[in-house]
Amino acid sequence: MSSLRERVDAEPERLWAAVVGTLLAVLVGGSLLVPETVYDGFVWHYFWGPVQADAHNAACAVRPGNTVEYLYSSTACAAAEEPVAEPGYTIVSEVGYMISLLLTISGVVFLLERLGIGEERGLFWAMVPFMLLGGALRTVEDAHNAMGEGWLDYPLNTLLISPIIYFTVFAVALASILVSIWIVRRGYAERYDRPLAVIGTGAFLLSIVYLSVLAVTEAEVTFYPLVLIAMVALAAAATAVTWYAIEAFAPGINAGTGLAGAMVLVAHAVDGAANVIGLDYLMALGVPYNLSPKHPANRFIVESFGAAWPFLVVKMIAATFVVWVFEPELAEESPRYTTLLLIAVAAVGLGPGTRDLLRSVFGV
Repeated sequence: MSSLRERVDAEPERLWAAVVGTLLAVLVGGSLLVPETVYDGFVWHYFWGPVQADAHNAACAVRPGNTVEYLYSSTACAAAEEPVAEPGYTIVSEVGYMISLLLTISGVVFLLERLGIGEERGLFWAMVPFMLLGGALRTVEDAHNAMGEGWLDYPLNTLLISPIIYFTVFAVALASILVSIWIVRRGYAERYDRPLAVIGTGAFLLSIVYLSVLAVTEAEVTFYPLVLIAMVALAAAATAVTWYAIEAFAPGINAGTGLAGAMVLVAHAVDGAANVIGLDYLMALGVPYNLSPKHPANRFIVESFGAAWPFLVVKMIAATFVVWVFEPELAEESPRYTTLLLIAVAAVGLGPGTRDLLRSVFGV
């Protein structure tokens, strides 16, 4: 009977492994058999090429044959033959990353079941510093990119460029979870989430200290306190207004998430506020330039409305909808999956938002 139960419990893991294995076989096999179509036209064009272009601070990268060339003007990029990869995201790449995220979450659920953790919300709160860490590390790469030299050059800098940085932070977080579990089993702590939060917070603060040192020692990195105040104030206001509206008019929206739902709102408010200030008001706050949108969604909104503020509105509406989806029954039936989904939803807001905030604050 026990062997039958083990086989039944293992079926979802086997299905997950089969799906992941099939996708990898198609991509790897296609890249070997028809490289121009699968690797050049899909994998490189939409996923690895943009990372290479970003890592070289190029306007785009092109792949004639088996070589990669970097172009540094939009005119040259427009005249180049496909495949042409520009830094940032496309609809195709974002769909691909979304599928990868869902598969990763499912795999992590199986891992957490093996480790016997993740049913409680403590894991969610312990992972918040790692979300901040991802944005801070991305800003470290931005700073070195602005400096034009240093120890963080290609290919090492690709580890801190989206989307590779998500895998980098995931590896750091997973190692930290294992260390935290070891700490508990050795009797040094009662709960794994507390040392986990300490590790993440320490790593985040170290990255902020490093950026602060660069701001003092490097001419290309400058600290702009007014930008920090403006972004934090706008994010706080957007969160407060949205939370008040939920509690006053539709408290059932947050019934399944509680304070974790508030953190999701904070995460996406930071992303929205960083875009509004970064795209439209940096020059008014003393920075020599405004940022430019890299995601298809905020680029579309800016081009349609001529301003970035609607992006913040869309962000808060979308975050509210996502919080509403987490009904109490979902948390009761699948607590680990719910916790990981909340982590993912918060991370895709707080990670990029922290990067845009810190990038603007340090002028890189």
